[in-house]
Amino acid sequence: KAYNLCTTITMSVVLATAGYDHKIRFWEAPSGRCSRIIKFPDSPVHRLEISPDKQFIAAAGNPVIRVYEVVPDHHQHHAQHGGDASSHHHNPHHQAVLTLEGHAGNVTSIGFQKDGRYLYSGSEDGTIKVWDLRNPNFTRSLNVGAAVNSVALRADRDEFISGDQDGYVKIWDLASGKCINELRPCAGNLPADASAATATNGTPPQPHPTLSSAIPKIPQQRHFFSEGSAPIQAVDISEDSRTLVAISNHGAVFVWDPSVGRAPTPSLGEENPATPSMPDGTSTVPPQVDPVLAGINAPSQPSLDIVAASLLTPITKFRAHAPGSYCLHGKIAPDCRHLVTCSSDGTARLWDTATWELQSTLSTIGNGNHNQHHQNGGGNSSSWVWDAAFCADSTYLVTSSSDRIARLWNLRSGEVVRQYHGHESAVTAVALNDSNVI
Repeated sequence: KAYNLCTTITMSVVLATAGYDHKIRFWEAPSGRCSRIIKFPDSPVHRLEISPDKQFIAAAGNPVIRVYEVVPDHHQHHAQHGGDASSHHHNPHHQAVLTLEGHAGNVTSIGFQKDGRYLYSGSEDGTIKVWDLRNPNFTRSLNVGAAVNSVALRADRDEFISGDQDGYVKIWDLASGKCINELRPCAGNLPADASAATATNGTPPQPHPTLSSAIPKIPQQRHFFSEGSAPIQAVDISEDSRTLVAISNHGAVFVWDPSVGRAPTPSLGEENPATPSMPDGTSTVPPQVDPVLAGINAPSQPSLDIVAASLLTPITKFRAHAPGSYCLHGKIAPDCRHLVTCSSDGTARLWDTATWELQSTLSTIGNGNHNQHHQNGGGNSSSWVWDAAFCADSTYLVTSSSDRIARLWNLRSGEVVRQYHGHESAVTAVALNDSNVI
């Protein structure tokens, strides 16, 4: 049976969370009431994504992706009027309309093309797969060569950006299925204190008042934290395609401007006679391309850190969270003005994409989390912030945490305005779609 994702309906806010308890919960955003629960049968849920038309929600597990209908409001009548949402677990509407099988490992990233033409996914099995959703079989599989932690789709052309466990950022052309750009950013020496991250103007942002409660003081004599290439935990590209970010699991953020176009370089493994090549046959930066355009800290001599030319103009790099903590996810806001980073230190941090200065720190400590004791920069495992989703106008943010709570933040005030309780273990995924559907 075929399912058409292009049929549009008008709905209100769709908010859903999921996690280690194998449950997907739908919420009434204003009231905080859970209106529906879906039991995910395969594994914990790693990622959630709502289709642009709000008709479907995709849940990524191990190794299966299941696509469910987002039930219209009139199907939620019973739950909205005091009924027990859990009593509807076996409602036919709660069965997956499509089960996508093909990955051989944890599915770590999923997303819908903006018109709902296809769904894409990345997995620890080292592949990116494309699904047209008219059948359960993938239509294309791209071999990344390492466990994929994150995949983003460029809005103005069919190109994927992947971040992998080996520390590479790769750009893929969907039409050819080839990797057209590849680089391995190196953090080098970055300020050890995340609050001292510098933008292109060299001006450190001021520490946020809540920072001292979440991150221990760095010894005075320790000014920099040296880090080579680390796994890339998250990649994202802004909706205007002018900002590309890659975030390592150690909290280093790399920023490029990808809007200058595509470099006329060979695909990986193909030797260009006009291009110097490494002993293994991979190409290096062509002489006619300024090395700095190939990536941050591009070496003057051929290096395995940069193995293919890329017209990605570097903007800045900085440390978003202190050493000892892990960065778990990152996302650029729909208005392209902010980046959020999520961390094991119990915070989500909001960065201004014009200056790359820290704008605010949203701390789960003291916001409904009663386990507030921190042993180190990584925080207590019950406070990890796993995921975040912006509302359509970028004024609100929903975060999900290991403390079993999802929180709705007013980004103008930096305050929590609603909490969503009900999960029985860590909440690792959140999806929000409140955009207007015509």
